[in-house]
Amino acid sequence: MAFGTQDDTDDVMNEINMTPLVDVMLVLLIIFIITVPVMKHSVNVDLPRASSEQQVVKPETVRLSVDAQGGYYINDSKITDEELAPRLRAAAAQTPQPDLHIRGDKAVRYERVAQAMAAAQQAGLHKIGFITEPKN
Repeated sequence: MAFGTQDDTDDVMNEINMTPLVDVMLVLLIIFIITVPVMKHSVNVDLPRASSEQQVVKPETVRLSVDAQGGYYINDSKITDEELAPRLRAAAAQTPQPDLHIRGDKAVRYERVAQAMAAAQQAGLHKIGFITEPKN
């Protein structure tokens, strides 16, 4: 054996190793195969057009109060149980439909407030809210 000669094992590798490149390309291919159908299956929605102008017509507010004895008041005028449904139907027929704000006394039975809510629903009022006072 001579010390100045090259063996076959010491040869310099002059080719590129393609295995890592193929692995990266396969991973990218799988990612695109998964994401492309998701992007194409979106729901087509025809969105409404809106203007940035302020709404000029504001609906009025109907205030329905229930006192401690269970009596009904619409806009601070006392009404009977029989007058409640026709008055709420008349309010529901207005354009735009007014908001109904219910104020119930804390001493009144919940049944009276629930009857007022049922009458408002049967009359066709859609926007019903409750008025409360903040704690001090």
